Amino acid sequence: MKILPFSIPTPFPVGPINIYLIREDPLTLIDTGPKTEEALEALRHQLRLNGLVVSDIERIILTHTHEDHCGLAGVIQRESGARVHVHRWESGNISQERHSRVDRELLERVGVPGEQIDLMAARYKLISRYADPVEDIEPFDDGAEFIFAAGSWRAIHTPGHTPGSSCLFREANRVMIAGDTILKTITPNPVLSADPLDRSKRFPSLGEYLVSLARIRRCAPTLLLTAHGREITDYEEHFHGLVRHLDNRLKKVIGLVPADGITAWELSHLLYPNSGVDDVNRFLAVSATIANLDLAVAEGKLRREKGPKLDHFLPC
Repeated sequence: MKILPFSIPTPFPVGPINIYLIREDPLTLIDTGPKTEEALEALRHQLRLNGLVVSDIERIILTHTHEDHCGLAGVIQRESGARVHVHRWESGNISQERHSRVDRELLERVGVPGEQIDLMAARYKLISRYADPVEDIEPFDDGAEFIFAAGSWRAIHTPGHTPGSSCLFREANRVMIAGDTILKTITPNPVLSADPLDRSKRFPSLGEYLVSLARIRRCAPTLLLTAHGREITDYEEHFHGLVRHLDNRLKKVIGLVPADGITAWELSHLLYPNSGVDDVNRFLAVSATIANLDLAVAEGKLRREKGPKLDHFLPC
Protein backbone atom coordinates (compact mmCIF):
# COMPACT_ATOMS: atom_id res chain seq x y z
CA MET A 1 0.00 0.00 0.00
CA LYS A 2 1.70 3.19 -1.19
CA ILE A 3 1.84 6.13 1.23
CA LEU A 4 2.84 9.51 -0.20
CA PRO A 5 3.98 12.15 2.34
CA PHE A 6 3.17 15.76 1.40
CA SER A 7 4.71 18.75 3.17
CA ILE A 8 2.20 21.60 3.49
CA PRO A 9 3.12 25.10 4.75
CA THR A 10 1.23 26.58 7.70
CA PRO A 11 1.12 30.11 9.14
CA PHE A 12 1.71 28.71 12.64
CA PRO A 13 4.93 28.62 14.71
CA VAL A 14 5.02 24.81 14.47
CA GLY A 15 5.97 25.15 10.79
CA PRO A 16 4.91 22.86 7.94
CA ILE A 17 2.68 19.87 8.46
CA ASN A 18 3.16 16.39 7.03
CA ILE A 19 -0.02 14.99 5.55
CA TYR A 20 -0.28 11.58 3.92
CA LEU A 21 -1.98 10.36 0.77
CA ILE A 22 -2.75 6.64 0.71
CA ARG A 23 -2.58 5.85 -3.00
CA GLU A 24 -4.97 2.98 -3.00
CA ASP A 25 -8.64 2.52 -3.81
CA PRO A 26 -10.30 4.60 -2.42
CA LEU A 27 -7.74 7.42 -2.71
CA THR A 28 -7.51 8.72 0.87
CA LEU A 29 -5.92 11.82 2.38
CA ILE A 30 -4.87 11.79 6.04
CA ASP A 31 -5.15 15.38 7.33
CA THR A 32 -5.25 18.34 4.96
CA GLY A 33 -3.22 21.38 6.04
CA PRO A 34 -4.73 24.80 6.87
CA LYS A 35 -7.06 26.82 4.68
CA THR A 36 -4.58 29.16 3.00
CA GLU A 37 -3.79 29.78 -0.65
CA GLU A 38 -0.22 28.63 -0.05
CA ALA A 39 -1.34 25.35 1.52
CA LEU A 40 -3.88 24.63 -1.22
CA GLU A 41 -1.33 25.33 -3.96
CA ALA A 42 1.23 23.10 -2.22
CA LEU A 43 -1.35 20.31 -2.09
CA ARG A 44 -2.29 20.78 -5.76
CA HIS A 45 1.37 20.85 -6.79
CA GLN A 46 2.27 17.65 -4.96
CA LEU A 47 -0.81 15.89 -6.31
CA ARG A 48 0.14 16.97 -9.87
CA LEU A 49 3.62 15.52 -9.42
CA ASN A 50 1.88 12.17 -8.86
CA GLY A 51 -0.54 12.53 -11.76
CA LEU A 52 -3.48 13.45 -9.54
CA VAL A 53 -5.81 16.38 -8.85
CA VAL A 54 -7.89 17.36 -5.82
CA SER A 55 -11.07 15.99 -7.36
CA ASP A 56 -9.50 12.51 -7.37
CA ILE A 57 -9.55 12.39 -3.54
CA GLU A 58 -12.33 10.09 -2.39
CA ARG A 59 -11.92 10.08 1.40
CA ILE A 60 -10.42 12.33 4.08
CA ILE A 61 -9.49 11.04 7.53
CA LEU A 62 -8.56 13.57 10.22
CA THR A 63 -6.29 12.71 13.14
CA HIS A 64 -7.84 15.65 15.05
CA THR A 65 -9.43 19.01 14.37
CA HIS A 66 -6.76 21.66 14.87
CA GLU A 67 -6.70 24.04 11.92
CA ASP A 68 -3.38 22.87 10.48
CA HIS A 69 -4.82 19.35 10.26
CA CYS A 70 -8.40 19.99 9.14
CA GLY A 71 -8.45 23.45 7.53
CA LEU A 72 -8.71 22.39 3.88
CA ALA A 73 -11.21 19.60 4.50
CA GLY A 74 -14.18 21.73 3.47
CA VAL A 75 -12.43 23.03 0.35
CA ILE A 76 -11.38 19.54 -0.73
CA GLN A 77 -14.83 18.13 0.00
CA ARG A 78 -16.55 20.77 -2.15
CA GLU A 79 -14.17 20.05 -5.04
CA SER A 80 -14.08 16.26 -4.81
CA GLY A 81 -17.15 15.12 -2.91
CA ALA A 82 -14.90 13.24 -0.47
CA ARG A 83 -16.48 12.27 2.84
CA VAL A 84 -14.65 13.49 5.96
CA HIS A 85 -14.04 11.04 8.81
CA VAL A 86 -13.11 12.21 12.32
CA HIS A 87 -13.39 10.75 15.81
CA ARG A 88 -16.89 11.16 17.22
CA TRP A 89 -15.70 13.39 20.06
CA GLU A 90 -14.46 16.02 17.61
CA SER A 91 -17.10 16.04 14.89
CA GLY A 92 -18.66 19.13 16.50
CA ASN A 93 -15.40 21.02 16.06
CA ILE A 94 -15.68 21.04 12.26
CA SER A 95 -19.45 21.13 11.77
CA GLN A 96 -21.47 24.21 10.89
CA GLU A 97 -21.93 24.90 14.65
CA ARG A 98 -18.26 24.66 15.60
CA HIS A 99 -17.22 24.63 19.25
CA SER A 100 -14.82 27.36 20.32
CA ARG A 101 -11.50 26.08 21.62
CA VAL A 102 -11.57 28.72 24.37
CA ASP A 103 -13.99 27.48 27.04
CA ARG A 104 -14.77 30.45 29.27
CA GLU A 105 -16.10 28.46 32.23
CA LEU A 106 -13.10 26.15 32.32
CA LEU A 107 -10.67 29.07 32.09
CA GLU A 108 -12.46 31.03 34.81
CA ARG A 109 -12.28 28.00 37.13
CA VAL A 110 -8.48 27.84 36.79
CA GLY A 111 -8.16 31.56 37.55
CA VAL A 112 -7.73 33.23 34.16
CA PRO A 113 -8.98 36.86 34.38
CA GLY A 114 -11.97 37.73 32.22
CA GLU A 115 -10.10 40.23 30.08
CA GLN A 116 -7.44 37.64 29.32
CA ILE A 117 -10.10 35.13 28.29
CA ASP A 118 -11.52 37.76 25.92
CA LEU A 119 -8.10 38.22 24.34
CA MET A 120 -7.56 34.47 23.99
CA ALA A 121 -11.01 34.04 22.45
CA ALA A 122 -10.37 36.85 19.97
CA ARG A 123 -7.06 35.31 18.97
CA TYR A 124 -8.60 31.88 18.42
CA LYS A 125 -11.42 33.43 16.43
CA LEU A 126 -8.75 34.67 14.02
CA ILE A 127 -7.16 31.22 13.92
CA SER A 128 -10.53 29.62 13.18
CA ARG A 129 -10.51 31.39 9.81
CA TYR A 130 -7.93 28.81 8.70
CA ALA A 131 -10.66 26.14 8.58
CA ASP A 132 -14.07 26.01 6.92
CA PRO A 133 -17.01 24.08 8.34
CA VAL A 134 -17.50 20.61 6.84
CA GLU A 135 -20.93 19.40 5.77
CA ASP A 136 -20.54 15.67 5.12
CA ILE A 137 -18.96 14.21 8.27
CA GLU A 138 -18.83 10.55 9.23
CA PRO A 139 -17.76 10.14 12.88
CA PHE A 140 -15.71 7.09 13.78
CA ASP A 141 -14.99 5.33 17.05
CA ASP A 142 -11.97 3.52 18.41
CA GLY A 143 -11.20 0.43 16.39
CA ALA A 144 -12.94 1.59 13.21
CA GLU A 145 -11.56 -0.14 10.11
CA PHE A 146 -10.88 1.88 6.98
CA ILE A 147 -11.02 -0.62 4.12
CA PHE A 148 -8.94 -0.34 0.94
CA ALA A 149 -8.65 -2.63 -2.06
CA ALA A 150 -5.29 -3.88 -0.71
CA GLY A 151 -6.05 -4.08 3.00
CA SER A 152 -7.12 -1.84 5.85
CA TRP A 153 -6.05 0.69 8.48
CA ARG A 154 -7.45 0.68 12.01
CA ALA A 155 -8.28 3.80 14.02
CA ILE A 156 -6.55 3.86 17.41
CA HIS A 157 -8.14 6.42 19.73
CA THR A 158 -5.21 8.18 21.45
CA PRO A 159 -6.65 11.09 23.46
CA GLY A 160 -4.39 13.59 25.16
CA HIS A 161 -3.41 16.35 22.74
CA THR A 162 -7.15 16.63 22.11
CA PRO A 163 -9.96 14.39 23.36
CA GLY A 164 -10.55 12.85 19.95
CA SER A 165 -6.95 12.57 18.74
CA SER A 166 -6.51 9.32 16.84
CA CYS A 167 -3.79 7.39 15.02
CA LEU A 168 -4.14 5.03 12.08
CA PHE A 169 -2.44 1.64 12.28
CA ARG A 170 -1.69 -0.84 9.52
CA GLU A 171 -1.18 -4.16 11.23
CA ALA A 172 0.19 -5.87 8.11
CA ASN A 173 3.48 -3.93 8.35
CA ARG A 174 3.04 -2.22 11.76
CA VAL A 175 3.10 1.30 10.31
CA MET A 176 1.29 4.04 12.24
CA ILE A 177 0.21 7.49 11.08
CA ALA A 178 0.45 9.34 14.37
CA GLY A 179 -0.78 12.90 13.77
CA ASP A 180 0.33 15.10 16.68
CA THR A 181 0.13 12.29 19.24
CA ILE A 182 3.78 11.32 18.72
CA LEU A 183 6.35 13.84 17.47
CA LYS A 184 10.07 13.33 17.08
CA THR A 185 11.48 16.34 18.94
CA ILE A 186 8.60 18.05 20.76
CA THR A 187 5.86 17.03 23.16
CA PRO A 188 2.28 17.79 22.05
CA ASN A 189 0.44 20.21 24.29
CA PRO A 190 -2.35 18.62 26.39
CA VAL A 191 -4.80 21.32 25.31
CA LEU A 192 -7.40 22.38 27.89
CA SER A 193 -10.70 20.89 26.72
CA ALA A 194 -14.12 20.10 28.08
CA ASP A 195 -14.79 16.42 28.70
CA PRO A 196 -16.86 15.21 25.72
CA LEU A 197 -19.01 13.12 28.08
CA ASP A 198 -19.65 15.99 30.51
CA ARG A 199 -18.77 19.42 29.16
CA SER A 200 -18.96 20.98 32.64
CA LYS A 201 -15.76 19.10 33.53
CA ARG A 202 -12.16 19.30 32.33
CA PHE A 203 -10.91 16.48 30.17
CA PRO A 204 -7.99 14.79 32.02
CA SER A 205 -5.63 15.43 29.11
CA LEU A 206 -2.26 14.40 30.50
CA GLY A 207 -3.49 11.30 32.29
CA GLU A 208 -5.22 10.15 29.11
CA TYR A 209 -2.10 10.95 27.10
CA LEU A 210 0.00 8.62 29.24
CA VAL A 211 -2.56 5.87 28.67
CA SER A 212 -2.38 6.57 24.92
CA LEU A 213 1.42 6.29 24.91
CA ALA A 214 1.17 2.88 26.56
CA ARG A 215 -1.52 1.79 24.12
CA ILE A 216 0.66 2.70 21.16
CA ARG A 217 3.49 0.75 22.79
CA ARG A 218 1.29 -2.35 22.88
CA CYS A 219 0.77 -1.99 19.12
CA ALA A 220 4.58 -2.27 18.72
CA PRO A 221 4.79 -0.02 15.64
CA THR A 222 7.97 -0.30 13.60
CA LEU A 223 7.45 3.08 11.89
CA LEU A 224 5.52 6.14 13.04
CA LEU A 225 4.75 8.82 10.46
CA THR A 226 4.37 12.10 12.32
CA ALA A 227 2.59 15.34 11.46
CA HIS A 228 5.58 17.57 12.22
CA GLY A 229 9.23 16.72 11.78
CA ARG A 230 10.80 13.38 11.08
CA GLU A 231 9.44 9.84 11.29
CA ILE A 232 10.15 7.63 14.30
CA THR A 233 11.60 4.13 13.95
CA ASP A 234 12.54 3.49 17.60
CA TYR A 235 9.28 3.90 19.51
CA GLU A 236 10.41 1.88 22.53
CA GLU A 237 13.32 4.27 23.12
CA HIS A 238 11.13 7.28 22.30
CA PHE A 239 8.46 6.06 24.73
CA HIS A 240 10.88 5.83 27.67
CA GLY A 241 12.41 9.24 26.90
CA LEU A 242 8.99 10.86 26.67
CA VAL A 243 7.77 9.32 29.92
CA ARG A 244 10.94 10.54 31.69
CA HIS A 245 10.41 14.04 30.31
CA LEU A 246 6.78 14.12 31.43
CA ASP A 247 7.70 12.80 34.88
CA ASN A 248 10.39 15.47 35.32
CA ARG A 249 7.93 18.17 34.29
CA LEU A 250 5.36 16.86 36.78
CA LYS A 251 7.95 16.96 39.58
CA LYS A 252 8.79 20.55 38.66
CA VAL A 253 5.13 21.53 38.79
CA ILE A 254 4.66 19.91 42.19
CA GLY A 255 7.77 21.65 43.50
CA LEU A 256 6.40 25.06 42.50
CA VAL A 257 3.16 24.73 44.49
CA PRO A 258 3.46 26.81 47.70
CA ALA A 259 2.17 25.71 51.08
CA ASP A 260 -0.75 28.15 50.96
CA GLY A 261 -1.86 26.99 47.50
CA ILE A 262 -1.96 28.44 44.01
CA THR A 263 -4.23 28.65 40.97
CA ALA A 264 -3.30 27.16 37.62
CA TRP A 265 -3.20 30.67 36.11
CA GLU A 266 -0.71 31.85 38.73
CA LEU A 267 1.41 28.73 38.38
CA SER A 268 1.49 29.02 34.58
CA HIS A 269 3.46 32.26 34.94
CA LEU A 270 6.03 30.53 37.13
CA LEU A 271 6.30 27.52 34.86
CA TYR A 272 6.26 29.45 31.56
CA PRO A 273 7.42 33.00 32.38
CA ASN A 274 8.08 33.95 28.75
CA SER A 275 4.77 32.92 27.21
CA GLY A 276 3.15 36.36 27.10
CA VAL A 277 -0.11 37.31 28.75
CA ASP A 278 -2.73 37.52 26.00
CA ASP A 279 -1.87 35.22 23.15
CA VAL A 280 -2.11 31.59 22.12
CA ASN A 281 1.12 30.74 23.93
CA ARG A 282 -0.39 31.77 27.26
CA PHE A 283 -3.45 29.62 26.56
CA LEU A 284 -1.15 26.69 25.81
CA ALA A 285 0.85 27.45 28.97
CA VAL A 286 -2.34 27.36 31.05
CA SER A 287 -3.34 24.12 29.31
CA ALA A 288 -0.05 22.40 30.11
CA THR A 289 -0.09 23.68 33.69
CA ILE A 290 -3.60 22.53 34.54
CA ALA A 291 -2.99 19.17 32.83
CA ASN A 292 -0.01 18.57 35.13
CA LEU A 293 -1.90 19.76 38.21
CA ASP A 294 -4.84 17.47 37.46
CA LEU A 295 -2.49 14.53 36.98
CA ALA A 296 -0.71 15.30 40.27
CA VAL A 297 -4.08 15.31 42.05
CA ALA A 298 -5.10 12.04 40.39
CA GLU A 299 -1.84 10.46 41.56
CA GLY A 300 -2.28 11.77 45.13
CA LYS A 301 0.73 14.11 44.94
CA LEU A 302 -1.29 17.33 45.28
CA ARG A 303 -4.77 18.11 46.51
CA ARG A 304 -7.38 20.30 44.89
CA GLU A 305 -9.51 22.68 46.89
CA LYS A 306 -12.67 23.43 44.94
CA GLY A 307 -14.19 26.79 45.67
CA PRO A 308 -17.55 28.01 44.36
CA LYS A 309 -15.90 29.36 41.20
CA LEU A 310 -12.16 28.69 41.47
CA ASP A 311 -9.83 25.75 42.05
CA HIS A 312 -6.73 26.06 44.23
CA PHE A 313 -4.00 23.43 44.38
CA LEU A 314 -2.08 22.65 47.58
CA PRO A 315 0.59 20.19 48.74
CA CYS A 316 -0.72 16.99 50.28
